[in-house]
Amino acid sequence: MAKRAITSARLRPPTAPFSSAITIEARGRLVFVSGMVARRADGTIAGVGDLAAQTRQVCENIKSALEAAGGSMADLCRVDNYVRDIEQRELVNQVQREYFTNPPPASTLVEVSKLVSPELLIETSAIAVIPEE
Repeated sequence: MAKRAITSARLRPPTAPFSSAITIEARGRLVFVSGMVARRADGTIAGVGDLAAQTRQVCENIKSALEAAGGSMADLCRVDNYVRDIEQRELVNQVQREYFTNPPPASTLVEVSKLVSPELLIETSAIAVIPEE
């Protein structure tokens, strides 16, 4: 099952690891991943004060959820990122480039004033389509 990035001459090409739009044949299982934060399995927060480290833990948490559902990061179609400081967005982009395959998922990035814990700097939710076997 192939994902395909949608492009248009009327849209500015993305400069970060996302696609303006993604199309996919929806023959498979949809997986809706709740907002993931930088909490490790033991409940501690990874990378306190370090957005790149927290983004990496978030990506690992999403990866774990998708693998438990029988998929992988390559199955991602959409991610929504909520960050405490949008001026540091390039740190998020750098880490997500390591995890997102081509074409990368459609994405949103917004700044928020608070997350569930003051130590958290990012929360990301995701949608994936896992192909039928």
